[in-house]
Amino acid sequence: MAGIEHIKVEPEEGGMRLDRWFKIHYPGLGFGPLQKLLRSGQVRVDGGRVKTDARVEAGQTVRVPPLDVDSKVKGGPISSTDLKNSDDVDLLKRMLLHEDEKVFVFNKPAGIAVQGGSGINRHIDGLLEAWTSSKGEKPRLVHRIDRDTSGVLVVARTRGAAQKLTAAFRERDTKKTYWSLVKGVPRKHQDKISTWLVKEQTPDGDRMRIAKHGEEGADHAVSYYRVIDTAAQNLAWLEMEPYTGRTHQLRVHALHMGHPIIGDPKYYIEDVNWDFPGGIQKRLHLHARKIDIPHPSGGRLRVTAPLPPHMVQSWNLLGLDVADGDRDDE
Repeated sequence: MAGIEHIKVEPEEGGMRLDRWFKIHYPGLGFGPLQKLLRSGQVRVDGGRVKTDARVEAGQTVRVPPLDVDSKVKGGPISSTDLKNSDDVDLLKRMLLHEDEKVFVFNKPAGIAVQGGSGINRHIDGLLEAWTSSKGEKPRLVHRIDRDTSGVLVVARTRGAAQKLTAAFRERDTKKTYWSLVKGVPRKHQDKISTWLVKEQTPDGDRMRIAKHGEEGADHAVSYYRVIDTAAQNLAWLEMEPYTGRTHQLRVHALHMGHPIIGDPKYYIEDVNWDFPGGIQKRLHLHARKIDIPHPSGGRLRVTAPLPPHMVQSWNLLGLDVADGDRDDE
């Protein structure tokens, strides 16, 4: 059991209810025991007594007494501060959602690239060097997700596992489920989006755009979506599934249907007649929530990744319940 801790509230946690904050940092602590600690003054914020429904602000300090529960949910939210300050092994451990002799599954934080490139010094592929096996085998990437997108990332531990997992992605024997928060509410609450996409170079880097069938370099892209919940008529929480795996596919398809993903630095276009919701960070609200993939040893591997801190904050502010998105899995 640890001693008294004084934990600083991260920028991504600003505006979060105190009980939600504890649920993230100390998932084993029940609501009843938390209330007792608050009533007795053992839990304080900036030295003052507070109630469970109080909201914490970035930079405040939460006093946490010795607790007989584990801190930090495995694979849970990793803040931008953690991303900068954690060493490679610690960061990999914090990201880990699942491991066995053939496969690692990580919850990739938003803001870290999967592979290196121009101006990219720290990336998942580089971090994996730290987990090279005693036989000299470095874990292998078998798919990618965008730098600004968080969520499920599958990594093979052996050459044989990599071949089988890569084949599963190529043959589309996988089901990837993303959660997003988009501007406005789609007229159809469930639909298929089918377009052609082509990459073009812009002053801000490569960008994908909708193309015509037959256009040089264009690839067919198919996505499915459904509306899980809405916040008034301003925002919609979508479940999105890419059938094909084109670059920025879901981001471009969201823009194509007139409902860009909130905080997308590349595809969200500012509208003078629409106010960006207060209290929500201007960061990409796209998260690889779940994957269902054949395991190299047989059977299926199904893994779910907790939301990143900035999306936890948005869901909290909008009163969205994560359980609503997972009910169909029952």
